[in-house]
Amino acid sequence: MDAAGTRPHTVVSGGPLELAVMWGGFPLLGAGAGWLLAAATGWLARLPWVPFGALIEWLDRLPEPQATAGTIAVGVLAGLIVAGVGTAERLIVTVDAAQVRLRRSDQNRTIARVDTSVVFVGDGHLVLLDADGAELARESTDLPAGRLAAAFREHGWGWADDDPHRAAYRLWVPDLPGLPDGADALLRARERAIGKDRHDDARELRRELGALGVVLRDEDERQYWRLTGRAVTGGAEQPTSPERTPEGR
Repeated sequence: MDAAGTRPHTVVSGGPLELAVMWGGFPLLGAGAGWLLAAATGWLARLPWVPFGALIEWLDRLPEPQATAGTIAVGVLAGLIVAGVGTAERLIVTVDAAQVRLRRSDQNRTIARVDTSVVFVGDGHLVLLDADGAELARESTDLPAGRLAAAFREHGWGWADDDPHRAAYRLWVPDLPGLPDGADALLRARERAIGKDRHDDARELRRELGALGVVLRDEDERQYWRLTGRAVTGGAEQPTSPERTPEGR
């Protein structure tokens, strides 16, 4: 076992109850939806504005009990797919005195405490910042902020109840001065990606902006930005944001 595995640590996740709800609840909901669909196909088939009208009419012509059994089976399958996606997307946070591990099914990131200035939950994301105010990690999560705060504080990490740099954000508008070279074009591209629900593109553009020293906050599909201590605009390095971190940091 490596050294990280022997250190005292705290795991924050949805736990077995979350898995039980997903793998038991979603298939049951799907089965119920399938049963309701089978029971209502005759009525739905008479409504001209119902989407997938041809499919509804086909279901209405199927003999019973095959029609009901089929729609229930499809509903259960849909519920299992949703449960699988939910399991893959759930965040598991493992904290010890030296590092934090952020794990999903498709990624496993480790961030050292020595590189981290402050941790907080904001806008449904767990965020870790370095001493310059740049984001080391931003992970969407519905884990309770209280449990996360207790875990990080227990192991000596700097925790803030809100973004300590929130007052530094400015609403982005095209051609606004003060941004690093190239940032305005990236923000324009990201605005288009958000408008077209291209979330992967928006995340990649966020990373590109982070490399330029620009940190983003989204609110009502509008982009707010601030600069990190390493951002360079007009050939000069910007000072670190004056907002204070929590006491003890």
